Amino acid sequence: MNFLPQIHDPERAATERNRARRKGVIRPECLSAIALASLLFAAGCNVGPKYARPPVDMPPAYKEVTPADYTGTNGWKVAQPEDATLHGQWWEMFKDPELNKLEEQANASNQTIAAAVSSLLEARALVKQAQSQYFPTGVVAPSVTENRTSGNLVNSNTGTGSSHTLGDYTLPFDATWVPDLWGRVRNTVAANAAAAQVSAADLENTRLTVNAEVAVDYFDLRGQDALKELLDSTVVAYQQSLDLTKALYETGIDSDESVAQAETQLETTQAEDTNLGILRAQYEHALATLTGKTASTFSVPVLTISTQPPGIPLGLPSQLLERRPDIAAAERTMAESNAEIGVARAAYYPTITLSGSAGFESNSITDWLSWPSRIWAVGSSMSETVFDAGLRRATVQQYRAAYDASVANYRQSVLTAFQQVEDNLAALRILSQEVQQQDAAVNSAQRNLSLATDRYKLGIDPYLNVITAQTTLLTNKQTAVNLRIQQMTSSVQLIEALGGGWDSSQLPTPRQLIAQSPQGAASSTAGPSTAGAPAKHD
Repeated sequence: MNFLPQIHDPERAATERNRARRKGVIRPECLSAIALASLLFAAGCNVGPKYARPPVDMPPAYKEVTPADYTGTNGWKVAQPEDATLHGQWWEMFKDPELNKLEEQANASNQTIAAAVSSLLEARALVKQAQSQYFPTGVVAPSVTENRTSGNLVNSNTGTGSSHTLGDYTLPFDATWVPDLWGRVRNTVAANAAAAQVSAADLENTRLTVNAEVAVDYFDLRGQDALKELLDSTVVAYQQSLDLTKALYETGIDSDESVAQAETQLETTQAEDTNLGILRAQYEHALATLTGKTASTFSVPVLTISTQPPGIPLGLPSQLLERRPDIAAAERTMAESNAEIGVARAAYYPTITLSGSAGFESNSITDWLSWPSRIWAVGSSMSETVFDAGLRRATVQQYRAAYDASVANYRQSVLTAFQQVEDNLAALRILSQEVQQQDAAVNSAQRNLSLATDRYKLGIDPYLNVITAQTTLLTNKQTAVNLRIQQMTSSVQLIEALGGGWDSSQLPTPRQLIAQSPQGAASSTAGPSTAGAPAKHD
């Protein structure tokens, strides 16, 4: 913008006003008043579509839950509807202090959670960036220029040449404002706020996934401990059988073939027992990574547990839409896409820009900031695209298609959520029956081994019958251990499918996203801990 000195002449100004009245010309200040009135009139316009959550089909009840599951007749008990619902620290339902400690460490130091927190802070900053468009932009650009003319230039009036130095001291303050007439800024803010809420829901989904993975890996590790204990006791039993076989061989009652069979069985079981260390180490290393520690400095003590799957409060199927963070993220994505349609529609309407400047300009620094050196200018402009070869129409179509895709993704997320809940309900119901049946099989295998051992000692049957009975018993005991571990992991996965005690009411509102401190905005969605947040940068 070019700033020139303005000389105030009252008589000249009055003459110009009278001349403008006679000619019917509207003065600049009147134009500004008219423009401002038009802005106030149009300020409430919003050309974007109104958002409403699309309906989805909701089942009245979960298919895989039967009355027997509430009474525990099937071996697994569902929490009664009046029982407490899931809460943020859902892992405390398993009453395992070691698991509680690992979950706290994961919430404090897991790097995937930390990355999700940073993504939320980034999205929150974008909301503030969009909101800044509501306000004018002010710029100050002082300048000092000294200009010397050439002494060889001939003055046309005097016919002689002379040089002189001319200074230009300018201190302008410029302000520009593009009012939000058609909701472009409002929809941009709404879209960015919805995107930030998506990031907040993604953070909770990441936290839930990490917590569930910690619990699953922990119970799998405890399963290896249980199998190790089983195989250790089996090796002791097989060693005793080998000692018995050797004693019978030395007395001439049995053959060297039986001794070789007993040795083979013992050594095979010892190798299998040793092999369990590989998978246990891998689970331990996975837990180290999940808790933000190096595998070299992390260990979990060996311990066998006899924890039973807890009764898990299911709630109503309709509540699942509010309890799953991934569904909340999909729903907020729809709101974001809907607002972006409004941003695209606003491009059809004219853009009005109001600008003004004021400041001081002088040739001398001594009177630079004096009152006669003042300068000012006000004005407005309007622009409207008259031809874009279908660009705006295609842009609106693009965002409409993106919205339709987000609706389909939302409905797919709901369907997947119900599938996961039903899958794990079915798994727990069937596993509870299978565990009972497997326990009966273990008892039968134990009785068969006792009979086979007695008949071998009496010389009725060969030692091969004992080996067969021992192998059958070990296989059934291993299956029983694995089924119980599968019960525990399915319980964790059911809790994860139910949302882990989170609720969409915990999502930060647009006002909170703007008003809160960066750390507060990230922690407002946190359940048990605000950990994983990055260090604060100045």
